[in-house]
Amino acid sequence: MNEIILMSDARVAAIPVEECGERLVDVSGSLLVDDRKHKDSEGAEIHLRQGVLDRLLHAHNLLPEGLRLLFVEGYRPPALQRRYFESYADELRGEHPDWSADRLRAAASRYVSPPEIAPHSAGAAVDLTLAAADGRELDMGTPMNATPEESDGACYTDADNITDTARANRAVLGGALSAAGLVNYPTEWWHWSYGDRYWALASGAPAALYGPRELP
Repeated sequence: MNEIILMSDARVAAIPVEECGERLVDVSGSLLVDDRKHKDSEGAEIHLRQGVLDRLLHAHNLLPEGLRLLFVEGYRPPALQRRYFESYADELRGEHPDWSADRLRAAASRYVSPPEIAPHSAGAAVDLTLAAADGRELDMGTPMNATPEESDGACYTDADNITDTARANRAVLGGALSAAGLVNYPTEWWHWSYGDRYWALASGAPAALYGPRELP
């Protein structure tokens, strides 16, 4: 397995941001949208940068006939991102009181990005899955947003403790999204991004295109 670079890695934070000013757009008229995150973000989650949406639409066109992208969450307000990160870090701290602050931060970043570099807060990241034509979700090996602890690591994109069917479905999803220019966060099969710091590091771009911002 290739090296997994976590969001907490100093190499991610070291990537400069050259904000391009691209707007956040509502994706609900363009993609099949699930509303499971609506309560937390009060509708903010259905927004993405225009360039990210364009690439998702391209990826959708690359899918085999009868399959659709099911969009779950895009933009996440910085305050909500901080709340998610601190809540998960607190949970880990309770389970591992002997861990150092650096170890807790790294472990938490497997599942929630540190707020200051979070791709979701830049409108650059999307959590999504595959669905059949009727909207039924395909088997991807774990529920979306399963933690490493509760899934025994099966949430990792290249996990070997999933079925052949789930592995094949992940390959279809990843093939289309990669071809459209997005990159995956390898601890979460459902998390893909374009234009953020993690994308820049993974793709070799000299700078991120999008930095954290508030929804107008």
